[in-house]
Amino acid sequence: MSHALADSQGAMNALRGPVRLRTLTALRWLAVVGQTAAIVVVHFALGFPTPLGLCLGAIAASAWLNLFTILRFSPQRFLSDREAAAFIAFDIVQLCSLLFFTGGLQNPFSALIIAPVTIAASVLPLRYTIAITALAVIGVSILSLNHMPIPWYPGETLEFETVYKAGVWAALTFSVIFFAAYAHRIAAESVQMRSALAATQLVLAREERLAALGGLAAAAAHELGTPLATIQLTAKEMQREIERTFDDEPDLIEDAALVVSQAERCRDILGRLSKHGDAGDAVHDKLSVDALMREAAAPFLDHPSGPAIRIEKKSLDGAPIPILRRRPEIIFGLRNFIENAAGFARSDVLVLASWNADRLTVIVQDDGPGFSPDILLRLGEPYVSSRAGHRSQASAGGKTGLGLGFFIAKTLLEATGATVEFENRRWPEPDQSKTGAWVAASWALSGGTSSLIA
Repeated sequence: MSHALADSQGAMNALRGPVRLRTLTALRWLAVVGQTAAIVVVHFALGFPTPLGLCLGAIAASAWLNLFTILRFSPQRFLSDREAAAFIAFDIVQLCSLLFFTGGLQNPFSALIIAPVTIAASVLPLRYTIAITALAVIGVSILSLNHMPIPWYPGETLEFETVYKAGVWAALTFSVIFFAAYAHRIAAESVQMRSALAATQLVLAREERLAALGGLAAAAAHELGTPLATIQLTAKEMQREIERTFDDEPDLIEDAALVVSQAERCRDILGRLSKHGDAGDAVHDKLSVDALMREAAAPFLDHPSGPAIRIEKKSLDGAPIPILRRRPEIIFGLRNFIENAAGFARSDVLVLASWNADRLTVIVQDDGPGFSPDILLRLGEPYVSSRAGHRSQASAGGKTGLGLGFFIAKTLLEATGATVEFENRRWPEPDQSKTGAWVAASWALSGGTSSLIA
């Protein structure tokens, strides 16, 4: 899991881009058509004289760039971040030039300066987004101070008050900055979520492969049991015959005893494999709630340097202990919660299963400092930092905190129908003097919607 977090920035950059050349080309063609239509309508239909040659020249520059890129590169080509930033910067400069010829910020279409900035913020890293935003703000500032007159009726001039121009400049500047920050933030969160979900799928695939390997081991142990029993029986008969017939051949007798001992050793190994198998037949596809908790907590039980792991269970209405289908998602999710609790606990971790006829709840609680308020607000999102007060300890020990691992565990458990809750809570009786982080996963056992019961 630490590798996933260490490489999270690279994964997010990979998921954010790159942008395809065809996308920016199509958007630029749309701008060319829209700008041309606006100039034609204003100049010919409305009768407002415009510097037609300058305006069409600016529009032609965009069309020329599109034609050049189409002839020079494949439309399927992916642009680097620098190339995409250069293309978007050109669009901003071209739009500012067109606005300069047609009234600057007095032109109602000056609001279109927000569009390329928003596109840049959605597809480019932060440093390029800042550069594009700064370019747009500079362009808006220049247009507020210097521009050609806005096209108006012949013989008349439309001029706005300075305070109005200042207001338009302020509105556009703040809009550019706001939309850039907003779009970049939304894109970053989307990339984080996709990255975390990709990591979740990889973890689940790994758990399923491990479960399948355990099933193969159990099946192999079962299938090999009969021929091994035959080999062992035959080896013992051969040993007795050799001891009776070749009592003057100690080497031969020793070899026979070795064959018998190795056959017994193989039987013991296969027996352990058969008991440890996670899948492979109907028996291993089922496990009790108690076995589920012990399997999830297995890596942390009796750890010499870790806290004590207490596993408890209770029925709330006398219902028998549930027998569940083996789900790698549940085992991994609960194991992650237990690992986090063991990493922050002072001395004890409680793993408690309680159930009635309708619902099963598994609680993992530690006696550590608990969740800080800022962590509780965001817990369950990917890449949330570790608990307050243990940040340096987690870093020094190589722990990755409660970020991607907690998100993956929560996602996997919810995929099995669980409801996951977390808060700071006192321990149940008789240990109510203890407080700590409390995480609970709860499943419905009845109602026809549960796929948990075997």
